[in-house]
Amino acid sequence: MHLPMGSYEPRGEAGIAGVSRCLVFVVEDEEDIARLISHNLQAAGFDVQSFVSGASVVSEALREMPSLFLLDVMLPGADGFDLCRQIRQTAILSATPIIFLTAKTAEADRVRGLELGGDDYITKPFSPRELVARVRSVLRGVRQPTVVPEVLRVGDLEIDASSMTVQVQGCPIPTTVREFRLLEYLATHLGRVLTRDQLLDAVWKETPFVTPRSIDVYVRRLREKIETDPRQPRYLKTLRGIGYRFEVPK
Repeated sequence: MHLPMGSYEPRGEAGIAGVSRCLVFVVEDEEDIARLISHNLQAAGFDVQSFVSGASVVSEALREMPSLFLLDVMLPGADGFDLCRQIRQTAILSATPIIFLTAKTAEADRVRGLELGGDDYITKPFSPRELVARVRSVLRGVRQPTVVPEVLRVGDLEIDASSMTVQVQGCPIPTTVREFRLLEYLATHLGRVLTRDQLLDAVWKETPFVTPRSIDVYVRRLREKIETDPRQPRYLKTLRGIGYRFEVPK
């Protein structure tokens, strides 16, 4: 494994603005890489708990909730994709951001990471500076202020910006950070046709691994969560060759 050279030493920073000592769970079985990640995240103001496999990650997360999971994909035993699935299926952890950090660079692996609920995907070898920036970017997505109404109600759907929760007919629906931001953006631009590039600029900004076609993956996941029949959506309409529009169901 080719390791990135050097380490990132920030000057006078203490994590993301307004947030002190966020806890990051790092799941990485290669000791040198795990040490490099931990050093740079701690230098940037984060607390870090490291694991060499996914065996105890979920149980430890239930004891002490992390702010973010950083998962290698190729792990002994259950791989990072399996671990991501476990996290997303655990109600109290389901909205916690997940970043994959892996040597698997194929597009199919990136798409699979998205479909399982990953918020970002960083390939090895990586820049420690970029790693810290991407962690901050995902965490800002959790806490960034919003100017939309605190609770937005459309049809049977309720979107609460203050708690980042979604309900359909009064039942809570778990969403990832990026899923929530995409749904919120579409819903607050009710009736407007938005291209994939516009949605990328609004929701992902600093996340280069997401492509315009990746938007389709997120929309498909949202439809599975909020639509009665995802094949005949009432809220999330496709405009072929253009993009998407959020509508009030008839």
